[in-house]
Amino acid sequence: MTFLSPRELLRGMFDAAIEVAQPAKTISAYLPAPPKGRTVVVGAGKASAAMAKAVESDWPGPLQGLVVTRYGHHVPCRRIEIVEASHPVPDAQGRDAARRILQLVSGLGKDDLVLALISGGGSALLSLPVPGLVLGDNQAVNKALLRSGASITEMNCVRKHLSSIKGGKLAAAAFPAKVVTLVVSDVPGDDPSVIASGPTVPDPSTFAEALSILRKHAIDPPLAVMRYLEDGVEETPKPGDPRLKNLETVLVAAPQRSLEAAAAFARKAGVAPLILGDAIEGEAREVAKVMAGIAQHVAHFGQPCPPPCVLLSGGETTVALRGEGREGRNSEFLLALAVALDGKSGIHAIACDTDGIDGSEDNAGAIAGDDTLERAHNAGMDAKAYLANNDSYGSSRLSGI
Repeated sequence: MTFLSPRELLRGMFDAAIEVAQPAKTISAYLPAPPKGRTVVVGAGKASAAMAKAVESDWPGPLQGLVVTRYGHHVPCRRIEIVEASHPVPDAQGRDAARRILQLVSGLGKDDLVLALISGGGSALLSLPVPGLVLGDNQAVNKALLRSGASITEMNCVRKHLSSIKGGKLAAAAFPAKVVTLVVSDVPGDDPSVIASGPTVPDPSTFAEALSILRKHAIDPPLAVMRYLEDGVEETPKPGDPRLKNLETVLVAAPQRSLEAAAAFARKAGVAPLILGDAIEGEAREVAKVMAGIAQHVAHFGQPCPPPCVLLSGGETTVALRGEGREGRNSEFLLALAVALDGKSGIHAIACDTDGIDGSEDNAGAIAGDDTLERAHNAGMDAKAYLANNDSYGSSRLSGI
């Protein structure tokens, strides 16, 4: 057993969680057999370039393809083209890449294989609007959804119904070729129809649901968007669609596996882990209040596990923007947690994304300790004011949260 400081323990658990999700360590075990015909690799997401590199390293035959990833996530490949585009708000690079991906899979035969590499962030990166809409329409809706506090399932329901490639449309375009999708999940429940808006799987959601989500969050979209959704002429491919009969979807990395890796690290360090769940959702600052309450109960009563212990959870919180600051879901959660704990001795926390990006910022998340509020106060910072302004990123950069 090695004694670790709270910060070393937290960082070690996060590193273990990332390691188990690395495409280079997971992809090869799930690759299908090469087809009689061509192999075309397509994909989208923050991990898609790393996934493409892993496929190239282990694929025994010829292949070609294109995947689109977030700016700054490029990984050099020899046979698969890597395109970088904007996330979380789409741009022309993503739109053009999505169009080219559709062209790559169109006209394939039953002996051909489409290997789709899908990971979190793919929905914004595959940004090809439906006929009648332009990129600006989709950008406006995306921005509004991101500010609204809508869940990832809600956001992607709307996105699918404004897209020419998401919600099963990529798989439909590839018919009659076989489509094998390798998925790195970043959503509660690991639902492949939600991850990257499910471009290669059937979509059970409807136009009516998309409209209901916009109304629920008081989003007033561009007129062309509202008309398209109200007309509801061409639904996304549904379960049972004959164009989607030749599909295989494989989950190669998921939040639960990362939580188990973090728990194993904690045990090795002599700290008892308790996994609370991998599908925690809700407003980040409200989830933080609940977690603070659980942590304080542990400290006071030793329940549900006696200290020293670590409470582990995963999921997808949201942030409804009320202020003008810079935030990320994880850093907002940590700032709200620190405020709720109010310097409670002996409680430390980390909240990070395994893909390395907290929302749209350049950090993966943040760490908070029992001295966080004191350090913020000494630096002349009002933690509650930062939280009210949704400026958790600013507070973390200045106070070390």
